[in-house]
Amino acid sequence: MNALNFKCLLIGLTLFVAAVGGVALKPTKHIADQGPKIDLETMIPPQFADWKVDKNVVPLQVEPQMLEYLNHIYNQTLTRTYINQKGERIMLSIAYGGDQSDSMQVHKPEMCYPAQGFQVLKLVTGIFDTGFGHIPVKRLLATQGSRVEPIIYWITIGDTVAVNSLKWKLAQMKYGLTGKVPDGMIFRVSSLGDEVTAYPVQEDFIRVLLKTLSPENRKRLIGSTIL
Repeated sequence: MNALNFKCLLIGLTLFVAAVGGVALKPTKHIADQGPKIDLETMIPPQFADWKVDKNVVPLQVEPQMLEYLNHIYNQTLTRTYINQKGERIMLSIAYGGDQSDSMQVHKPEMCYPAQGFQVLKLVTGIFDTGFGHIPVKRLLATQGSRVEPIIYWITIGDTVAVNSLKWKLAQMKYGLTGKVPDGMIFRVSSLGDEVTAYPVQEDFIRVLLKTLSPENRKRLIGSTIL
């Protein structure tokens, strides 16, 4: 048996064991209820380093049907536009959900943007150096008419960053086998313009933001376990 087949077999066995175990042990304890409560408004400072909230920018309005769905799966959302002294702008969006079960999992940008009339031209998974460790992220390029919006995002489930669907599911099952329902968060930044120029600015913004946070809040955003 080659390495690839063995890996597939191992994943299959893991899913099978988790499914059988899930029948006997249904998760009932929410991680969100066992620690300090998250408050995104106070967690993320309105001004840090060279960045501050641009109060002149009105966030894009989400369609009512989509807004109703997002309010159903998220306990908290935070949407801000930051500007620096160079006039560069970063749109920050964070959404937190206390229940990351199958029916309540986070809504990914590659699904959300098309629902708002965008086309997703690129979708690439890569590794990002946060300055406090490396995490998997996804980079998208979305367009709508003349609007070009490069995007970087990642997802946490419990204390793990997992943008890959299979790894997300395995992390969910890990918690489920201990009787716990994990919480989760999606962290997204975007800006307008070409991706060559946009991504370095976005990455610098993220690193500077993480550096200003307390270790506890930083852990909330980037986790402690990397898949």
